[in-house]
Amino acid sequence: MMQNVLLLGDSIRLFYRDKVKEKLGSDYKVMSPEENCRFSYYALNSLRFWLPKFETPDIIHWNIGLWDSAILYPEDGCFVSKNEYVENMKKILRELKKTGAKVIFATTTPVKDEKQFLPGPMPPRHQNEDIIEYNAAVLEAFKDENIDINDLHTLFYPKREEYLSDDMIHPNEDGVELLSEAVVNAIKKHSGFINNKTKKEAIADIEKSEKTIQ
Repeated sequence: MMQNVLLLGDSIRLFYRDKVKEKLGSDYKVMSPEENCRFSYYALNSLRFWLPKFETPDIIHWNIGLWDSAILYPEDGCFVSKNEYVENMKKILRELKKTGAKVIFATTTPVKDEKQFLPGPMPPRHQNEDIIEYNAAVLEAFKDENIDINDLHTLFYPKREEYLSDDMIHPNEDGVELLSEAVVNAIKKHSGFINNKTKKEAIADIEKSEKTIQ
């Protein structure tokens, strides 16, 4: 039976989407918004429009973070504060889990080191130390959640200068190959899983899990 895979995320997801679809082949139906999912506030608001548009997903793979950790204006620091980012991501995860799908969260990929010297706001500045801090914070928040982690940051970071394009943030052809392979492998871990839960059943499971954690 064909599995429904929903890909969510910023422009990094847009870069690897087609290659992931190609690599997964005919056993998977790969769905994703045509638009850039941008930052955590935007994604949280947009889920109410995106999710009803697609068939019930069996697997959801998502990444959000580069916009949140961007520095548009030096006076303000990161576009979305770390605490706000974590709270938004927790809410996004809550809504994704309501679908009953297997959820895979991908960490935010690094940028070229020289990007920290850009003045902003167009293009914005990024600092790898901020990206690392934001990744660590959201992983800590997700440590008791029953989800998979696809650590794209750790995979990409050692060879970031080699795998990033001239814009210092998006993957080049080799980078797309690396990321798409990692995403496909993460999805195939759940090969054969079919989401038979109704939204009501999925929400009941979440509530039961939360009571157990408490």
